[in-house]
Amino acid sequence: MDTPKDTPKGAHTAPPGTVPKPAGLRLHALDAEDLAVLSAHMQDSLARVGDIAYLPAKRRFALAAARFDWEAETDGRRERVRSGLHFEGVTRVRQRGVARERPEEILSLLAIAFEAGETPPAGVVRLVFSGGASILLDVECVEAQMRDLGPRWPVSCCPCHDLDENADGGP
Repeated sequence: MDTPKDTPKGAHTAPPGTVPKPAGLRLHALDAEDLAVLSAHMQDSLARVGDIAYLPAKRRFALAAARFDWEAETDGRRERVRSGLHFEGVTRVRQRGVARERPEEILSLLAIAFEAGETPPAGVVRLVFSGGASILLDVECVEAQMRDLGPRWPVSCCPCHDLDENADGGP
């Protein structure tokens, strides 16, 4: 079997005609635009309350989640993958609708957004979950990393959302 010139000597390559398993996704966000991309990839992730932690001594907030792989969906596969997400420079965490006394409860992440504060680059990172739950992170600046940790597994359904043009409750 011939090895392409850009493949390191001794590297394992997939047999001809097979689709190699996709490499894990790794994203790093340093501003609101980067965070929007990270948010899109994390949309509909499922996180156990017990897998969410704030480490004040390290000024780090972290969570592990079962991420729905939207890129795999475009290829016709429905998969979730175990992923980790953490934020650096976190000075305070506030939460609403997160039952810390129920660590097995599952939260579905809808979006992650950044709101600039009075003294940029500081601000608030808002993690919005279904059912009205949210976590607010006061941060010195946007610094987040997301990484697929594995494993992957097939799922039978794709998350979907009703798009209600009158989401504010108006007529």
